[in-house]
Amino acid sequence: MQLWRKFQAAIIFYTCLPLNLKGILDFQGIALFAPLIGILIGSAIATFDWGLALAKPSENFLYLRSLLVILLGLLITGGLHLDGAMDTADGLAVTDPNRRLEVMSDSNTGAFGAIAAIVILLLKVIALAAITDHRFWILTNVWAWARWGQLRAIMAYPYLKATGKGKFHQADLHDWQVWLVAILLVIANLAIAWYLQAGILGISMTAIAVIVTWLLGVWFARQLGGHTGDTYGAIVEWTEALSLCAIAIAY
Repeated sequence: MQLWRKFQAAIIFYTCLPLNLKGILDFQGIALFAPLIGILIGSAIATFDWGLALAKPSENFLYLRSLLVILLGLLITGGLHLDGAMDTADGLAVTDPNRRLEVMSDSNTGAFGAIAAIVILLLKVIALAAITDHRFWILTNVWAWARWGQLRAIMAYPYLKATGKGKFHQADLHDWQVWLVAILLVIANLAIAWYLQAGILGISMTAIAVIVTWLLGVWFARQLGGHTGDTYGAIVEWTEALSLCAIAIAY
């Protein structure tokens, strides 16, 4: 029952789905459910993508279809992670490292934040449009691993603010849980690859996901000395964008 309530709290926090829940929700430790939320979001947008493909299977529709799919993902999350990516870009644009957290906390979006959002969305749409097969699997896989990257950053690096939306993510989170989630994602991915007889694609997607999430976590930590809720969101967004690009290139 407690795990179910935690899962409900994770849905409330990570999405804009209209759940009408009674009682007080405990958000401590919901980060563990983030990859599962990624699977649900990825499956939802992939199902929408499948429906669009059935309605209009023309290749000329592929770019618009990809745009609508990415926008649906943005709608489901309410731009939570994209907002973090924008704030992170604004903060990293400041030459004085001591002012970066202050700038990231500012609710006003700067030029670098706006540019980051445009680049991320463009990369996702263009890369997804270049992928013609196994889109359901790819979307679900990428969206799940992007949130595992956030989970690893929560585990591996200090949180830089005394308070904030990301502070409670580290509560009740253990290293073994993070690696167990990674193992389960790898097993699921390879099992799907075996079933679809697409072993090279499955191995490639797994390698891409691990490398991209790992490097992003390390890079943001080196720039800031740790992580914040904004950088958690940035990891999710940039992992989705860069992973889709890498898959499209290697496809």
